[in-house]
Amino acid sequence: MQQAKAGRWAVAAMFATNGFIMGAWAPQIPLLLTRHGISNTTLGLLILALGLGAVGAMLFAGRLIQTHGSRSIARAFGLACVPTLPLVVFAPNLWLLAPAMALMGAVIGCMDVAINANAIEVERRMGRAIMSSSHGFWSLGGFTGGLAGSYVIAYWGAETQAMIVAAIALVTVLLASPNLLADAVHASDSKPERHALLPRDAGLWILGFMALFCMVPEGAVLDWAAIYLGRELGADLFRSGLGFAGFAGAMAVMRFAGDRLRNRFGAVKTLQISGLISAAGLLGGAFAPNDITAIASFTFAGLGVANMVPILFSAAGNHPGMAAGAAISTVTMVGYAGILVAPSSIGFIADHIGFRATYAALAGVLLVVTALAPRVKAADNLTPH
Repeated sequence: MQQAKAGRWAVAAMFATNGFIMGAWAPQIPLLLTRHGISNTTLGLLILALGLGAVGAMLFAGRLIQTHGSRSIARAFGLACVPTLPLVVFAPNLWLLAPAMALMGAVIGCMDVAINANAIEVERRMGRAIMSSSHGFWSLGGFTGGLAGSYVIAYWGAETQAMIVAAIALVTVLLASPNLLADAVHASDSKPERHALLPRDAGLWILGFMALFCMVPEGAVLDWAAIYLGRELGADLFRSGLGFAGFAGAMAVMRFAGDRLRNRFGAVKTLQISGLISAAGLLGGAFAPNDITAIASFTFAGLGVANMVPILFSAAGNHPGMAAGAAISTVTMVGYAGILVAPSSIGFIADHIGFRATYAALAGVLLVVTALAPRVKAADNLTPH
């Protein structure tokens, strides 16, 4: 049990590192517009390159995890994440920026799959859920990266921020990775291999698209809130980075309470309440009269979004008739398309209908997830392994 506890804190540190890099990336996004003289649509295409790199690499990561186990893959891709933000920030032109963003998406996406798989191993060793709080550490990292990153950019510049982020990420991965739990090779998930990667279970695909619908709004806040706050609501450079920081901070606080809430109210009711709160927050952001109100609304939305994805991942891991590894890989791949690929279209849409209408429409997407909440009943079936 002592080893499991050490592994639990190690995987938490890896989640925090992954979130920290993504949070630090958020205030860098508006600077790409002026640095390279591009439009929202072009930036959206660059974000698409990041997303395609991530989602495409997730299938590759699944194969590696089945062969080598999640600990080795989490460690390898954790180290590979370290130089990615500096590579993007120091890219001198679009020809180098696009592949740098694709590489950033690929290694961050692979690390994400591996640490989620390792968190499942921790749950099995400890005999209780830790998924919500693990994602809470991701959000805490995102909050810290967004808040501190905005401050460093404002006073010391984008290049300095990127190098500091890389140094912190390197130290954290080196300290945490030796304590990650070594899981068994997932051989049972790989026969037949094509079924492990592309299962035909319709219920599992519904869970995947529910996860995608939850992550689209999260990606919209991560990638576009700073631009929305700056361009349409007049926020300065520092406050424009607070939209995602507040969102991620609220998610962190609520995710640390998520396992207890789910144990008390059940996965279905928790998901329903969460969906209503998140939809209300996005509507508040869409109709906000000023930047302060929008930041507060995005923060409120974070309280609702917080536990939706962890519940869906838990439901996938306990999906009847499917090996946990195959189920989690599918739902992760489809779900993370929401945070990495779908927001690439938001710049194009916002250019035509504006950010206000876009965020209002995303509130409707969250209401669809609320209506499908009975699908996550299996999340309450966690048993010790």
